[in-house]
Amino acid sequence: MPSSKISLHGVTKSFGPKKVLQGIDLEVAPGESMVVIGGSGTGKSVLLKCILGLLEPNTGSIRIDGEETTDLTRHDRARVMRKFGMLFQGGALFDSLRVWENVAFGPIQSDGMPVEQARQVATAKLGAVGLGPEIGELFPSELSGGMQKRVALARAIAREPEIIFFDEPTTGLDPIMADVINDLIVKCVSDLGATAISITHDMASARKIGHRVGMLHEGRLVWQGPMADIDRSGNPYVDQFIHGHAEGPIRMQVRKL
Repeated sequence: MPSSKISLHGVTKSFGPKKVLQGIDLEVAPGESMVVIGGSGTGKSVLLKCILGLLEPNTGSIRIDGEETTDLTRHDRARVMRKFGMLFQGGALFDSLRVWENVAFGPIQSDGMPVEQARQVATAKLGAVGLGPEIGELFPSELSGGMQKRVALARAIAREPEIIFFDEPTTGLDPIMADVINDLIVKCVSDLGATAISITHDMASARKIGHRVGMLHEGRLVWQGPMADIDRSGNPYVDQFIHGHAEGPIRMQVRKL
């Protein structure tokens, strides 16, 4: 059995002349929660999409459970995708489906689960994120932002994935609701024994949900280590980012009027 659940070596990705990822090396152990931090436009979402198989890297290796995934057939890609769950930024719920149908979407569409069985699964997963069965009858538009995020988390765990990806899980939430979501993420990942990769610029969230952390800047992981070491990383990029200082090696692109 491979020691790493997810393993990246020398991963690059460009769009025309723009180099977004410039040689990413990353190892994530089974059951580990890895958080990738960094500002907007540093390549965090592209990195996630490459691991998911939604984008193909230009060069490098991406292994899941020791299996190379950059050149899979459609059938094998579907098999690997079965291991994944995803909490999208903003939730990305289907407006035309009731809450329980959103949560049951994967089990029904991908696994061919009978509707009534999938409905029971959806009710159980809603319960796991603190929502009662009556919520399942509502439409997403009838829910607050925090409740929509809970439903999205229930959908992410509905198929009991081995690996869960979290894309800016607390964006748009007030600090109290963000902390509630962080607690639910920790609980759900722990209960499943899942491996997690999160991308965020919210340091409160990163500290709560991550075992390890990596700092992505201009397409490179400039530092990575245990979350407990982040305040003494000795890395100027990390120090500037976690303290939110305008001055430092990270230069914001601001056009003068």
